[in-house]
Amino acid sequence: MIIRKSLILAKKELFSLSNSPAFYGILLFFSLFCSIWLYYLQGFFNMNIASFRPYFTVFPLTFILVIPIITMKAWAEERKLGSIELLLTIPFSEWELVLGKYFAALGSVIILLLISLPIPLSLLPLGRFDLGVLAAEYLGVLLLGSSASALGLLLSSLSKNQAGAFLGAAAVMLVTMLINQLTMAVSFPPLFSSLINFISLAFHFESFTKGIIDTRDLSYFLITTVIFLFFTTRVILYRKWS
Repeated sequence: MIIRKSLILAKKELFSLSNSPAFYGILLFFSLFCSIWLYYLQGFFNMNIASFRPYFTVFPLTFILVIPIITMKAWAEERKLGSIELLLTIPFSEWELVLGKYFAALGSVIILLLISLPIPLSLLPLGRFDLGVLAAEYLGVLLLGSSASALGLLLSSLSKNQAGAFLGAAAVMLVTMLINQLTMAVSFPPLFSSLINFISLAFHFESFTKGIIDTRDLSYFLITTVIFLFFTTRVILYRKWS
């Protein structure tokens, strides 16, 4: 029952998103940036290796901008327009509302991944690529997008408008995606380095780019997704009764 109601809301959200010029701008930016990164910045054809790892290393970087754009309207716009009061009066629980928004955001991420798929598929005839590794890499991107989307929705629920939601989410995404780079540039104590890597979404994505499905990283993405969604339900519950 919860999933059914959430999917109804997700369908409405995706339809609204499909009518937004910003969404198509995201699709264009994502496709162009990933292509430029692989073919020109990474020099894929000069690498002489049958690996898509250089392609997938750019996904955390693109998500710093893409995820905030996808999630910024979810709750912040509802609050700005005053429609959140109407939304909270419909016979949906907090979890059904939050999951509806989450499924819509995750659906947008899946659309991005489908658009990115022709690039590696078109290169398969050029070498002996491991399809198992490619599947693991896409699974990692999906999990990364899931956790990042849940985090973006949480930040949107705390914001008063789209601009605040975007800037807040972009700043947090920048930190969570790239903070693990500090451990490579600076010699921190091992315990502190482990803590930095633990909170970095990009760090837990690295094993997937190597074709390795580590249950620790898999669990991390699933648990953080649930935690972010849980806190979002608490924010929505507070809005409902405040």
